[in-house]
Amino acid sequence: MTTRILLLSFYYPPDLSAGSFRAEALVEALRAEFGERVAIDVVTTHPNRYHSFTANAVSLEHSPLLTIRRIDIPAHRSGIGDQAKAFISFAMSALKITRNQNYDLVFATSSRLMTASLGALIAKRTNCGLYLDIRDIFVDTLRDLLPARWGRLAAFLFSPVERWTINSASRVNLISPGFLPYFNTRYPGRDFTIYTNGVDDLFIEQNSKPLTEEPKQEPSRIKVVYAGNIGSGQGLHQILPELAKRLTEIVEFHLIGAGSTLIQLKIALEQAGVENVRISPPMKREELLHAYNQADVLFLHLNNLKAFRRVLPSKLFEYAATNKPIWGGLSGYAARFAQKRIKNTALFRPCDIEGAIEALQCLKIQQTSRSDFVEQFSRSNIKKKMAKDILQLSPKYLARPIGHDTKS
Repeated sequence: MTTRILLLSFYYPPDLSAGSFRAEALVEALRAEFGERVAIDVVTTHPNRYHSFTANAVSLEHSPLLTIRRIDIPAHRSGIGDQAKAFISFAMSALKITRNQNYDLVFATSSRLMTASLGALIAKRTNCGLYLDIRDIFVDTLRDLLPARWGRLAAFLFSPVERWTINSASRVNLISPGFLPYFNTRYPGRDFTIYTNGVDDLFIEQNSKPLTEEPKQEPSRIKVVYAGNIGSGQGLHQILPELAKRLTEIVEFHLIGAGSTLIQLKIALEQAGVENVRISPPMKREELLHAYNQADVLFLHLNNLKAFRRVLPSKLFEYAATNKPIWGGLSGYAARFAQKRIKNTALFRPCDIEGAIEALQCLKIQQTSRSDFVEQFSRSNIKKKMAKDILQLSPKYLARPIGHDTKS
């Protein structure tokens, strides 16, 4: 008996984003674990995560028991208005594609709540189970990212949407244990699962290579690489110009990425007369791995906002698998997680330039084996457990004979 699953994700490979890689890993885990017992329809968008990154992807990709439909949406540059237009276009097309379809389960992975709400709407219309994968607390984040008056208004408007969405779900997964206090307070008595981000096989293969002693060279500037989004959530424009200027003789920064505050960052670097920061557009992970290999230190920063004290950045898992030193501006749960679990990590309070300089001095500029961390947080292992959890919501799965093997 085949269980039919609709998987909604605004991003999907070849797009570059944590949500994209997470969705693909789940599809692979479901197919590997259950084989012909699952048929999956993926509804997503054409690559759009970064305006400066393009990748060819067909609108309809079909293979046995897996169909991927990619929707064309208006181009956007991460502003609130154009993101809203892009999502509305995605939602309208997704509703049209799924009309009159029969699903046993809807799975929606969502960072800005709206994809989760879309999944709830489709599940209600189809009268099937709903599994939500929550990657951020949208209502909480709005209060911090928007000006105070507008942030309170947006939170007021979206709180009922969040409540309806969460209450519509058969099961809700939270990507960070740091989210639990928020959700336990707002939804008392409800159980939440925790399946975090993890380390992809590409990085695990790299981690499995033996560490080699790098030849000693003449003293030169430390090569620091940052890879990821360059937006208000990362706050690079608030720390990097002054930090880079202070470390001109010691550090050279290589930023890889794009986002809503990239232009603001470039202007700030120019006004500060910074010459030791190089910026490259987003790149495929194979190329990114090469950039990591060339680095002495990997840099991470989240803005100094209350909402970010709950998150657990996917980049931490990726960085940890490289065996490179990690230099990060983090607070809250992410800071506690990194300090406890990731060796050779030096942290400072977000936007604290003096603290950042002191933290850098505490790092050992050498490779550090983190094989225990990589093994524990293998994304494929996490997704295998999540896949089994998802299928338990299907009436067809629950109706199988007792003792029936769940492996394909």
